[in-house]
Amino acid sequence: FSLTIIGPFRDMELCFPGYSIAGNPITGPGAASGPEQGSLTVQCRYDPEWETHKKWWCRGADWSSCKILVKTTGSEQEVRKDRVSIRDNQKNHTFTVTMEELSRDDADTYWCGIERTGADYAVPVKVTIDPGKRVQQLSGPAPSWSLSSHLRELTVTQCDLSQRMVES
Repeated sequence: FSLTIIGPFRDMELCFPGYSIAGNPITGPGAASGPEQGSLTVQCRYDPEWETHKKWWCRGADWSSCKILVKTTGSEQEVRKDRVSIRDNQKNHTFTVTMEELSRDDADTYWCGIERTGADYAVPVKVTIDPGKRVQQLSGPAPSWSLSSHLRELTVTQCDLSQRMVES
């Protein structure tokens, strides 16, 4: 991916979700989604020289003013705050953020970031939440299905289960 800028904007830094711009040592997925009441995991990669730097996850359309939800300590130890956790894998040069108990209000722009002297490095991740499917537990006789075609008829009966899970 290369980008040439000419004219008065040649020194402007541009950001494209899912890409790492030259000079930015971090890349992210660009977008992630998870089910309502479920969880989602985002993995961001960074260049090896940033292993011991603190990594962070923040929320907000503009990363320079977004709210940091969780930050590593500079080690591989997992850090958890409320429904969000972050863990740095310094051998693989990735850090993983997990958000749990998702609600529709969690849909927003988030940022994977690396703390450094001066302006931090960051890439955006657009998070969407899929409307929930409630799971109900049922008991009773097993259902049976009949499938027919012009050539033959096939009947399939599910084994009797004392409890089954179905989506509604």
